[in-house]
Amino acid sequence: MPALQPLKLVVGLELRGRGDIQMYRVELPGPVVVRDIASDARVRLEVPRAAFNQLATEGRVRQWRAAFEHGDAKVTGVEQIIRLIRQVVEKQEERSRTRRARGH
Repeated sequence: MPALQPLKLVVGLELRGRGDIQMYRVELPGPVVVRDIASDARVRLEVPRAAFNQLATEGRVRQWRAAFEHGDAKVTGVEQIIRLIRQVVEKQEERSRTRRARGH
């Protein structure tokens, strides 16, 4: 999402699979992804590995939002950062709806 590009942030990504958890440190902008524990993460994202694979390849903002709303994906961390990301996503969705409405 272009509006989030200037955001400097470290995210801890936990991918849960069958009996194991893979942990990644994702640094933005970039992203720079390293398979490691993100001890300096300000936000943590937990997603089942199968769901993440599908969201990463095919997911649009709407699918990511649905994953969070249904509890398939969970985010924890600094509430101000999470709120900022949520606001940017909502504005982007609103712009997309407006473009589609004008186009028809």
